[in-house]
Amino acid sequence: MALGLLAGLVAPGQASAESQDTETWTARFQTTYVWQNKPAFHADYSGRNSLTADHDKSYTATATAFLGFRPWTGGELYFNGEETQGRPFSNLEGTAAFTNGELTRTAGSRPKSYRQRLFLRQTWGLGGEQEHQEGDLNQMAGFVDKNRVVLTVGNFSLLDVFDDNVYAKDPRVHFMNAAFMAPLAYDYAADARGFGWGYTLEWYQDDWAVRIGRMTGPQEPNMLPIDSRIGKHYGDQIEVERAHTLYGQPGKLRVLAWRNRARLARFDDALDYLRANPAADPQAILAVRHGDQIKFGLGINLEQAISADLGFFLRAMKADGRSETFAFTETDSSIGTGLSLKGNRWGRAADTVGVGYARNALSGDRRRYLEAGGLSFFLGDGGLNYQPEQVVEAYYSFNVWKSLFVTADAQRLWNPGYNADRGPANFFALRFHAEF
Repeated sequence: MALGLLAGLVAPGQASAESQDTETWTARFQTTYVWQNKPAFHADYSGRNSLTADHDKSYTATATAFLGFRPWTGGELYFNGEETQGRPFSNLEGTAAFTNGELTRTAGSRPKSYRQRLFLRQTWGLGGEQEHQEGDLNQMAGFVDKNRVVLTVGNFSLLDVFDDNVYAKDPRVHFMNAAFMAPLAYDYAADARGFGWGYTLEWYQDDWAVRIGRMTGPQEPNMLPIDSRIGKHYGDQIEVERAHTLYGQPGKLRVLAWRNRARLARFDDALDYLRANPAADPQAILAVRHGDQIKFGLGINLEQAISADLGFFLRAMKADGRSETFAFTETDSSIGTGLSLKGNRWGRAADTVGVGYARNALSGDRRRYLEAGGLSFFLGDGGLNYQPEQVVEAYYSFNVWKSLFVTADAQRLWNPGYNADRGPANFFALRFHAEF
C-alpha cells in the first residue's frame, strides 16, 4: 500500500517534469521483486561456507525514491532513499557469481530503510556542440556541452560512474547475475551494500572520456561500517573510454584500472597461519589482517551494436589476487560476454532477450588457501577440487504496460565455489520491475 501511494505521488509530478526539454527537478521511483528457485544438486561434500545442495528459494524486494533538483547553473543535487528486504541462498555463501545482484543490498526478511545516495554533480561546459540528455534515474533532462567536465561528490557508488555498459549493467532490468553487473574481479571500494563516500572527475572531449575517482571502503572487508579515513584507506580508479562506429553501428571501448589501499589479509600469511595452527578456526584471514595492503586490477569493457536491435558486450578483468576481497566478491580474474536483442522483429519493441556467459577464476594464492581447508568471506567447502566457476544465463524481459516489466530468467552454474566436486546448480527466476 505504501509503495503504491508513493508511486501515485511521484508519477504525476514526474509526468509534468518530463514534458519539458530541461528539468529543474526530478522525482522518480522504482520497485523490483525477484523470486528465485534452486532445485537440489549433486555435491560430494559440503562445508561451512558451501552453497546448500538441497532445494532452496531466495527473494529480494527493493523500492527506491530518486529525488533531485538544480540548485544553480550546472549543479544537480540528488537524494535516494531505499527500502529493502530479502533472503539469499545459503547466506550468500558458496559462490562467487551471486545469482541476483540485488542480494548484497538486502538486510534480512524484515524491511530495512536507509539512505542510499546523497551527492552533488557539477558540470562545466567546454563549448562546442551541445547534446540532449534524457531524463532518467538520477539524471535530469537537459542540454550539456558534448565537451565538458563533470565532478561528482558525496555518497554514491563507483558503478554509477565507472564500468558502464548499455547491455549488461543493472540486475533490475538486464541480466540478474552479478557477473554481468560488473566484472567480478573489480573489487571496487564500497560498503556491504555497494556504496561509499568520495568523488569522481570526468572529462568528455569529442569521442573520448577520461574518469578518475577515489572512494571510501569498509572498516572491515565486506562489512557495512565505512572507513572515513579516505586519505589512508581508499579505492582509486581511472578509466579511459573511446566511442567509435563499426560498420555503421555505434560502440564503446573502456579500459579501467583500480588500486585499493586497506587493512587486508594476504593469502600466503593466512595459509602459513593455518598450517601452524591446525586446531584454530579455519577462517584464518581474520587472524592475519594487518598493515595497509595494496590490491589492484586492470580490465576492459566493450559494448558494440551489431544492428539497430542486437548488441554485443564483453568484459574482462584481472586482479593481483594476493589479498582477500575488499568489498565485492571472491574472484581474481573474470570474463563476461553475451548478446542482447530487442523485440522489434516480433512486434515487441520494448521486450528484451539476453544470453550471457561468464567465467571466473582464482589466483594461485587464494586457491592454495582454500585447498588447505581455509575459509574466506564467501567461500570454503572444507577442501577444494579447483575448477573455474562458469555461468550461463538467459532471460526474456516482457513489457507488460508502460514501465512495468516481468522477466523470466534461467541460470546454470558449474563448479559453485570453484569446486568441481559440487554442482552444477540450476536457478530459475521471475522478476517484476516498475519505474515511474
